[in-house]
Amino acid sequence: MTSPQTLVVRTFTDRAEGLSHFVLRAGEAPRLLAFDEVLGCPVETALAALEWTGAVGILPDDDLLHAARLTSETAAAVVERKGPDGRRFVYLGPRLDAPPMDVFEGAILFDEPGVKAVEFSQRAHALAHFLRATSGVGALLALLGRRAPELRHLRRWLGPIIQELDGPRPLVAGWFAASSAGCLFSSLDREVTYRYIEVGLES
Repeated sequence: MTSPQTLVVRTFTDRAEGLSHFVLRAGEAPRLLAFDEVLGCPVETALAALEWTGAVGILPDDDLLHAARLTSETAAAVVERKGPDGRRFVYLGPRLDAPPMDVFEGAILFDEPGVKAVEFSQRAHALAHFLRATSGVGALLALLGRRAPELRHLRRWLGPIIQELDGPRPLVAGWFAASSAGCLFSSLDREVTYRYIEVGLES
C-alpha cells in the first residue's frame, strides 16, 4: 500500500457546505454516496473486508463497486465485471426470504446457506435486488459520476483516510481515483459535524 504524501482535513458544521466541498473536490472522479445520509455507512470493518475479499479472490482489484453495505454482522455488494460477453453486474450478499425472481432478471451463480450471488446484465436490476435485500440501510451507491470506483483504489486509499479520523464516524460520501481520494464523514454527536479527509500523491 502506498503511503499518502498529501493530506487535507476540514471540518464543517453545515451539511450543505460539507457536501458542496466534497463534490467540488471530487470533480469527475468515481464516487459513492450514502443511500440514507442520516445514518451513513459504518466503516469499522471496511478495511478488513476489502483485504480478505481481495486475498481470496472474491472481489478482484479491477471490479467496479456500484453498491455496498457493510456492518459487523452482514455484508452485501454489487460489482461490475467485464467478461467475454460484455459487462455483467454481480450481487453478492445475504439470501433473500422472498419468492424466486424471474429468469430474465438474473442468473444465480451460487446459493449457499446465508449467502447468495446473482449475475445481472443490467445495473438497474442488480441495484434493485441489492436494495430489496438491504433496504438501503447503511448502504453506499455509486451516484453522480460517469463510472463506479475501482476496488483497487478503495483498497489503496481507504486505510490512510480512516486512520486520520478523530473517532467513529459514518461515511456519507467518498471519491476514489488513481492518484488521490477524499471522503466525507458525519458524526454521532448530538451536534452533527462533517469531516472531509483527502489523501493523495504529490504531483
